Amino acid sequence: MHCRDLASLKKCDFNGIRMATRRFRDLQVWQRSMGLAREAYKMTSTFPRDERFGLTSQIRRCAVSVPSNIAEGRGRLTDKGFMVFLGQARGSLYELETQVELATEFGFVNSAQAQPILREAAEVGRMLEGCWVC
Repeated sequence: MHCRDLASLKKCDFNGIRMATRRFRDLQVWQRSMGLAREAYKMTSTFPRDERFGLTSQIRRCAVSVPSNIAEGRGRLTDKGFMVFLGQARGSLYELETQVELATEFGFVNSAQAQPILREAAEVGRMLEGCWVC
């Protein structure tokens, strides 16, 4: 259900789930990645001020890139085009996970603060993987 859509344009089966619209807002993976981006922004609000142009900016950019790439890809006219952007979203997701782990190692957040974001990133990653079948 992570790539569920409602209306019909072109039908494509992603892991047994009908892709039938170009409306990215209907995609559960997009919805979850939007929440992940919000959480990443909240987490970085506690980072040291001198990290504003460093890790804070990096985390925020890659977190925003995940739902942005899903949305942009869904607007492509072909399923192949969509898949390219899903791959970019996955790359941004891996960046986010790496940078959150670095923030933990640098002491900007503790493990208890990082774990919810890392768990949600892993779930979004599983959802993206489920979209690769077509």
